[in-house]
Amino acid sequence: MLAVVVPLTVLAAELVLRRLRRVAGTARRIKRGDLDARTRSRGHDEISEISSAVDLMADALQDRLRSEQRFTADVAHELRTPLAGLVTSASLLPESESTGLVRDRVQVLRALVDDLLEISRLDAGVEQADAQAVPLGELVAESVRRTGLETRVTVSGSPVAETGPRRLDRIVTNLILNAHRHGAAPVEVTVYGTTITVRDHGPGFPPELLAHGPQRFRTGAAERGHGHGLGLTIALGQAHVIGARLTLADSTDGGAVATLELPGRSPHSGTRV
Repeated sequence: MLAVVVPLTVLAAELVLRRLRRVAGTARRIKRGDLDARTRSRGHDEISEISSAVDLMADALQDRLRSEQRFTADVAHELRTPLAGLVTSASLLPESESTGLVRDRVQVLRALVDDLLEISRLDAGVEQADAQAVPLGELVAESVRRTGLETRVTVSGSPVAETGPRRLDRIVTNLILNAHRHGAAPVEVTVYGTTITVRDHGPGFPPELLAHGPQRFRTGAAERGHGHGLGLTIALGQAHVIGARLTLADSTDGGAVATLELPGRSPHSGTRV
């Protein structure tokens, strides 16, 4: 009897554990952001009820996320027309100190609307990378130059990567602006092979951001300064489009470190830009 009962008991337990592992695996996928993951379990026992609860939770999260994405897109599109009129009106004002202040605030609002439109396109999943050979050292140096901010750039060799130059420029620019806005000098950019690292010497990234990733309209901590939290969100979204990996971490000796790893390899030596 033992020879028959024990194997059957082990088999039954293994079947139950296998179903529980499937539910746990689905829950982990949802936690990582895969809201399409479902257990799709059938049955009327307790494990099936747990599976159904996980699927219902994923459905609710997905519906809420899509609702927020639609709201962001609708707001951005509705603001475009009045903002265009505001930009035109500001350009017609007579020159004065108050006019300069008005124009500056209008440009800030325009940049915010542009960010919202970009977020909505990334959310829609319609963005595609136009890959071509890009000299990384030159692109990073040009991105730094256009920010107008003092940033130290170090390039090893003459790295080249197959990627979308406009999207890569957007990522690098956002990381540099974020480092200057929320970190502290010196801000350093290093290009080694197909890896681009942006580092500041400020208080580092907030623990919540490191744990859950960047979130729109949240900066995470007062010591990191104020902002709408779209810069890192856009950088992460554009990195996904070009097939790159963006990692955010704190340096052991202080400061925030953003590492962008592009696909592919390239030669390197000891050249500095």
